[in-house]
Amino acid sequence: MADRVRKYRGFSLLEMVVSVAILMILMAISAPYLMNAVYAMRLRYTAVDLSGLMQKARIDAVRKNTFYSIQQATVGGGQIIYFVDESPARSGTISPAYPQVAISNQITVHFGTGSGAPGETAFVTNLGFTPDASSVLPNFNARGLPCLTAGATCPQIPGGGFVYFISNTGMYGSTNWAALAVTSSGRVQVWGYDGTNWNE
Repeated sequence: MADRVRKYRGFSLLEMVVSVAILMILMAISAPYLMNAVYAMRLRYTAVDLSGLMQKARIDAVRKNTFYSIQQATVGGGQIIYFVDESPARSGTISPAYPQVAISNQITVHFGTGSGAPGETAFVTNLGFTPDASSVLPNFNARGLPCLTAGATCPQIPGGGFVYFISNTGMYGSTNWAALAVTSSGRVQVWGYDGTNWNE
């Protein structure tokens, strides 16, 4: 009988305290890494959402044989919205009917070069086109090519395109980076920085 009782004996208080202490140490070590992974995933999702919005503008421009622009607006509570400007005069006025993406206030979008992203110069050089220097949001003409608005028209940028860098700050001040490139052929690319290299 005594053997049976000993066989099914539970944890001692000391064993429980040691186990809980080890679990708490492991959680304290892993929590910053998990939070940084969450911040990096949020950044990647934002880049993918913006890429989808740009592709929507490009497809609609070709389908409707006109040009479309991506615009930025600030709505209630300081929320930043990017939207496809479908207004007849491309006035930049937002409408709930327009395709749009809301950006978290923890995320910063840098228009053009000079963002301070790691390896930015080499990255831009390797893109194979000249990014527009006017730091505007992308426009697509009726052929789906990047263009710059000039009144009621949008002439193509010969051999040029657009580049945007997106960042947020994770735990302990580490900064995550992603990039969007609109090539001279109108293709929208999403890039991520893994701490060493830029990867599409």
